[in-house]
Amino acid sequence: MPNTIRHDRLAAAIDARRDDLIALTQDLIRIPTVNPPGEAYLEICEYVQKRLAKSGYTTQLVRAEGTPGDSDRYPRWNLVARREGGGRGDTVHFNSHHDVVETGSGWTFDPFGAELKDGRIYGRGTCDMKGGLASSIIAAEAFAEVFPQFDGAIEISATADEETGGFGGVAYLAKQGFFTPERVQHVIIPEPLNKERICLGHRGVWWAEIETKGRIAHGSMPFLGDSAIRHMGAVIARMEDELFPALAKRSTAMPVVPPQARQSTLNINSLHGGQPEPEDGFDGFPAPVVAHSARMIIDRRYLIEESPEAVRQEMIDLLETVKSERPEFRYEVRDLWTIPPTMTAKDSPVVTAVASAISSVLGLAPEYVVSPGTYDQKHIDRIGRMHNCIAYGPGILDLAHQPDEYVGVDDMLDAAKVMALTLDALVGEGLVQ
Repeated sequence: MPNTIRHDRLAAAIDARRDDLIALTQDLIRIPTVNPPGEAYLEICEYVQKRLAKSGYTTQLVRAEGTPGDSDRYPRWNLVARREGGGRGDTVHFNSHHDVVETGSGWTFDPFGAELKDGRIYGRGTCDMKGGLASSIIAAEAFAEVFPQFDGAIEISATADEETGGFGGVAYLAKQGFFTPERVQHVIIPEPLNKERICLGHRGVWWAEIETKGRIAHGSMPFLGDSAIRHMGAVIARMEDELFPALAKRSTAMPVVPPQARQSTLNINSLHGGQPEPEDGFDGFPAPVVAHSARMIIDRRYLIEESPEAVRQEMIDLLETVKSERPEFRYEVRDLWTIPPTMTAKDSPVVTAVASAISSVLGLAPEYVVSPGTYDQKHIDRIGRMHNCIAYGPGILDLAHQPDEYVGVDDMLDAAKVMALTLDALVGEGLVQ
């Protein structure tokens, strides 16, 4: 059967599922899996489990016990589903995270109402990335209906905690052997990188806490103490004068989007000094004391041309310079987590298959990009040792985490067609021996 006929049959099967795709996406959005703290994880996993079991998948619910955030109140649940084909061949795995960030303010739509208007579904997680999860399910179901005796296997996962690092989701599953090259040969993560783009990887990240230390004293006699907040102010001033300008001058050969992210960046994620914030409802006054501690969380994004050791040492050198200028200055750096940059080769099998599918569906050559932030490819690559992995999915990257987040129905249909054609290339019936 000519490929054009195969492709037309797949496209028709997906178009016939338009209403199903809309309903599935709406159902997923209406389950408010907000992270933190990690709400409704089991509910969404059981929903997807029930759906895929009806489609012939063997399913596993996996709790990531002992991972950050896991508790009896907020257990970290993941779903992994697998459908075997009729012959030997490769396994293609679609991985989507099911957690979403808080809604924030500024919405004109109900964040969990999943309202359909003018061809768009609105709600928290529509773009990032429940629309991608729904598209992958529709693509896999349509493909298996058209070619039930495909070679190899198809896997679909819905995993926890990507928004907070993925340690209770893909990282845990990778440690359990779900993403080894022996089990899975191709991984597609339907993150919202725009339907004409293939995302090859991401920049690196180093999260750390910097604490400056002082000495407590009465606020009326601050000369008897030593203010940790003033010390932290000196650190920030040094960052502003030297580090931020230096980072802005560095650039990468990685095709990071948007272009501003092709430089090294540093974000001060949070800052706290002195007495703890009072409990809600307390209307008294703070005590008059000099701050003995100040803490800063930093989020350093770095390039493939930089090493994690050099990134950390650069911050240590800055702190040591401040120390040389302030005799009482003391500090401590606590590493939170570090993830190196990663980038899949453009000639890898999953990239070439998706590129061909984009050309067939959209009639244009794909754009190859790298994400400014990390996503779960980091764990599949680093822990699972499975390097044939990319991100491809519907949705506009700039809408992620925004009020009135949405995903276009036509974009999801196009992405599902690309995913189905990719399956045809990688596990298509009679194509893989």
